[in-house]
Amino acid sequence: MKAVGSGVYEIHIHTGTEHRVFYIAKYDNAIYVLHACEKRTRQTRQADIALARQRLAALIELRRQN
Repeated sequence: MKAVGSGVYEIHIHTGTEHRVFYIAKYDNAIYVLHACEKRTRQTRQADIALARQRLAALIELRRQN
């Protein structure tokens, strides 16, 4: 999902209601789920994208410190 950041992917879950899960799996030791949301329109809300970006930045900083 380029709107969130490099290496971030999106899973689409169809169960009568649409759900999205943003995750990053480029590290050898873990897959990190950045955000999950329910979609009610065709476009992903900017608030959901912004939250996933914020969490990605925090993850990158955390990994940099360790």
